[in-house]
Amino acid sequence: MPQQIPRVSLEQWRVLQAVVDEGSFARAAELLNRSQSSVSYMMARMQEQLPVPVLEQSGRRATLTEAGEVLVRRSRALVDEALKLERLAASLAQGWEPEIRLAVEIVFPTDLLFAALHHFTDAGSHQAREVRLQLIESVLSGTDEALFSGNVDLVVSGRVPPGFLGRPLLMVEFVAVAHCDHPLHRLGRPVTVEDLKSARQLVVRDSGMGRKQDAGWLGAEQRWTVSHLRTSIEAVRRGMGFAWLPEAEIRRELERGELRPLPMVEGGRRHAQLYLIYADRDSAGPAVRELAAALQAQCEAAARSGSLSGPR
Repeated sequence: MPQQIPRVSLEQWRVLQAVVDEGSFARAAELLNRSQSSVSYMMARMQEQLPVPVLEQSGRRATLTEAGEVLVRRSRALVDEALKLERLAASLAQGWEPEIRLAVEIVFPTDLLFAALHHFTDAGSHQAREVRLQLIESVLSGTDEALFSGNVDLVVSGRVPPGFLGRPLLMVEFVAVAHCDHPLHRLGRPVTVEDLKSARQLVVRDSGMGRKQDAGWLGAEQRWTVSHLRTSIEAVRRGMGFAWLPEAEIRRELERGELRPLPMVEGGRRHAQLYLIYADRDSAGPAVRELAAALQAQCEAAARSGSLSGPR
């Protein structure tokens, strides 16, 4: 008769993952808000329950054995699925979620964002007015990180990272612009790449903490990098450089003539598709779905009116 192996709990696997990620029992205990002795006891008990060792001490650092690496890799999927089930159960029990965490690429038109939020709160059901909102304004890999970390419920992003599905939301048009008195406008001829290399370019920094991403033309030697789109717009408006900016965000400046599109030989305009992405569609509650519908409706209305390009 085969030997029965005592069953290891999901909580033990979660603690083991914390020990591995943090590198020590003490830091894992701090992360999990547990005592170090309870973490040590759970790991000792797990070592007794499993037929192979999973951890070994290397100085003060706890490291995985070869068997431990395989087991932890498989356990992450199990723990993630268990957490999703818990969130789904909580969502079903509460009805409307008390809070929504929304990450939006900073190039998403501000007017559309606030129109969608207004529709969700003021024009929606009475439950929506009680929902708290955490709005994360992100750039490039910062949006991916929010998804991968599980810190958001809904995302508007310029790319759909692996493991997720996205619905096309709208196309954002970028235009190369500078202040009306900028030297690039006084050349008296179409602007070339060589002209841009000798001017100052304004770009917005990737908000991710890990692997940074670049986007667009970055050939100017005098490039200034800022943390927010509004800062970039203001710097260009003050004549401090040129930039490719979302046309919807500078419409007033263009109409007043403060900013003018650069007469580029080529590449003066470019487009970026934005997508609506659920962090976990199955566990999304009615509030998240209602906000997603509001974002989709506002983008479709803007596309019909011709003010923006719609889903493609």
